[in-house]
Amino acid sequence: ARTPADSAEYAAGVAIGSALARAGFAVITGGGPGAMEAANRGASEAGGYSIGLGIELPFEQHLNEWVDLGINFRYFFARKTMFVKYAQAFVCMPGGFGTLDELFEALTLVQTHKITRFPIILFGTKYWAGLVDWMRESLLGSGKIAAGDLGLVHVTDSVDEVVEIVTLAAQARKEMNEAGVEDQW
Repeated sequence: ARTPADSAEYAAGVAIGSALARAGFAVITGGGPGAMEAANRGASEAGGYSIGLGIELPFEQHLNEWVDLGINFRYFFARKTMFVKYAQAFVCMPGGFGTLDELFEALTLVQTHKITRFPIILFGTKYWAGLVDWMRESLLGSGKIAAGDLGLVHVTDSVDEVVEIVTLAAQARKEMNEAGVEDQW
């Protein structure tokens, strides 16, 4: 919500939203300002479907003008359920506690096989480097996660790579469904 519209991160969000929309994906965000607005704007400007799952907060949050379909939630748990229910991938832009909450919720659900595996992409290698190092050194290093769990996260600075990861995962899911395989676990 706090990403300035004149920042490189905002521009990257617009580019990612646009590229995903051109690749045939709907873009679903928290529907608020900042990075969420950027992705919704990119999708909308590219002629794609732009969805916002808003949250009722006493300050700062409102649906941005680029949302085609907006739904407001009172509770975070219901909103997060909708994010993972319809997601084919998570792309996390640099963000705060809300981003971290949604990131780790998705990682936990994928790791524990509670949902079908989908790519979880952290955009901005410099921003996420400390967290990724901590996961590798502290979590993996102390045996709190398995080595394969680190493979659940992709880190990139490339919009093209984001689209490639999402597209390949969607194609693999389609092929599995056509073959009658329900889940890759």
